[in-house]
Amino acid sequence: MLAAAAARAQDTRRVMEPVFPAACSELRAELTAVDGNRSLAEADEAKLDTARIQKALDNCAKGQAVVLKADGANNAFLTGPLDLRPGVALRVDSGTILFGSRDPKVYEVRPGSCGLVDESGRGCRAMINGNDAPDVGVMGPGTIDGRGGAKLLGQKVTWWDLAEQARSSGHQNVPRILVLSRCNNFTLYRVTLKNSANFHVYYGQGDGFTAWGVVINTPKNARNTDGIDPGSSKNVTIAHCFIHTGDDNVAIKAGGHVSNMTIAHNHFYTGHGMSIGSETNGGAEAILVEDLSIDGADNGIRIKSNATRGGLVHNVVYRDVCIRDTKNPIYMDSDYEHAGKAAGKNLPQFTGVQLHDVRIEDGGKITLQGFDEQHRLGMVFDNVIADPSQKLKIAAELADLTFGPGPVNIRPEGPAVLVSGKPGNGAPNACVGKFVEMPEKPASLR
Repeated sequence: MLAAAAARAQDTRRVMEPVFPAACSELRAELTAVDGNRSLAEADEAKLDTARIQKALDNCAKGQAVVLKADGANNAFLTGPLDLRPGVALRVDSGTILFGSRDPKVYEVRPGSCGLVDESGRGCRAMINGNDAPDVGVMGPGTIDGRGGAKLLGQKVTWWDLAEQARSSGHQNVPRILVLSRCNNFTLYRVTLKNSANFHVYYGQGDGFTAWGVVINTPKNARNTDGIDPGSSKNVTIAHCFIHTGDDNVAIKAGGHVSNMTIAHNHFYTGHGMSIGSETNGGAEAILVEDLSIDGADNGIRIKSNATRGGLVHNVVYRDVCIRDTKNPIYMDSDYEHAGKAAGKNLPQFTGVQLHDVRIEDGGKITLQGFDEQHRLGMVFDNVIADPSQKLKIAAELADLTFGPGPVNIRPEGPAVLVSGKPGNGAPNACVGKFVEMPEKPASLR
């Protein structure tokens, strides 16, 4: 039964490691990164490469790539918003950095809309945009740096400062690195993304997304800097990635229906974990998470929603997951942001959620929360072991939990919690070699 469930809960494509396409043109860097490759000289901040990169993308033949290359000591490009074209890849070569501009004006959706906090948000374009552009890609092994922690030109605040200002009221208007809409068969391959002002990658309303060998590295205190967020899409694979960020490492957004996703062979560090939600009103199903380490995060395995944006989440399989030093290693949250049960009519239900070979080290709080008697939490625990720890806490309510056939050593109790099954004996997931250091750049996986 496990093999059958896992086979259904995954990307339906046969996904293999991507390859670099041939170059249609090579652009040579004219700028030099300073301060340990973290910035540019102030005199270079107005020397945008946007127009020449965009011209190359516009003139490139389908199936080929525009390559950004270092030229001696010159190793940097500076850009505002770029638009991807069907069938064309953008590749940042080894030792090359594509910096996002610190000038809010270049990202404006309308005059004066970017680089401030207001009530509407969404006032900035992304660094790299894809709209109705199939068969495109963004590739490395170089670096794309959003410079979220650098002060905006002519201002005393950073993009991340605006996010903090919006914490109490309003919405920050800041650019993301990649926003992709209706881009079927998109490839993100062996590139480093860092310091995004907001989400690093959003992929929506598409069929076929592959992220392979990607490094995402942004500080823990950078608010709303999600790693990869696939939403309202199907046939998604995120594999062999290393994600260290200030919000969800991966968040599957189900404002529209999502299905057939595989998240495999990844390493997560600081962040808010492997999340589904908070939007689940479109429904989420057929999701497989396997061979995952989560090390030092706020949350581990997390499904979150509430009565304003809830829906059915089912047929979700987690297998071979190792979690350590994480505040909330398992977090099923039906009242995300404490919206309250009377907040709306889009009620969340998480059921058919399976955990196999999951090990928790260093304690933390396990939360297993159904919504109400008609929308109970339904989960299977098979070889789920939490190492002994005084820091381990368990809170549960409105849940139907099945234990076995493998060992289970957590003992959830709470209002309307029903536990069935016959857990057996066996060794916990060994987690040997699972926790590895965060790499500085992508490594060849061949």
